[in-house]
Amino acid sequence: MARTRSGGARSNARLHALDGMELSPILSSALDAFYENGYHGTSVRDIAARAGLTVPALYYHHENKQAILFALLDHSIEAAIAVCDEAVDEAGKDPTARFDLLVQRLVLFMTQYGKSAAMDAEIRSLSPENRKRYSAKRRVIERLLADTIRSGVEADTFHVTYPNDTARALLGMIQAVTVWFRPGGELSAGRVAERYLDIARNTVGMTPA
Repeated sequence: MARTRSGGARSNARLHALDGMELSPILSSALDAFYENGYHGTSVRDIAARAGLTVPALYYHHENKQAILFALLDHSIEAAIAVCDEAVDEAGKDPTARFDLLVQRLVLFMTQYGKSAAMDAEIRSLSPENRKRYSAKRRVIERLLADTIRSGVEADTFHVTYPNDTARALLGMIQAVTVWFRPGGELSAGRVAERYLDIARNTVGMTPA
């Protein structure tokens, strides 16, 4: 399959591969329960019932509900980091190509992993130690995007005063896709990625080729 500058076909294939990393029945059940009722609105008994297990059997695999939430968040952020790493490797040193692929792949990730990505909102429910561990991994993605923007500024391709703040703003915008996007809706995942890339390019003041 030919590689395009936008990376659309390659990104879809990559995300499909990541989708094959299936969650265990317990984590899958917890994800549905947390997504529908929130972390605090879900009990361990609820999760066990959805998974077809007894509570003691669930505790054999996970210490408590907090451990289940962290496992879900960790699975999601590791997958997101893998998507970003591939985008950076594929784009090479060109900051424009790297920026485009990072934005596109992250938007597509949000559309395909909507439930898992939406769990980011539950970071407030993590213990201080788990929140610190998860936040450190989130910053990996933030640094990748900020460094890319900074490289674009140095190349006089982007025109941004605050690369770090711009990266955080863009990631917040992309994360919000999980709030409204639904498969089969008015916009396809690819169309959403195209529109958000256009917004992102304008945000960094990208100089037209």
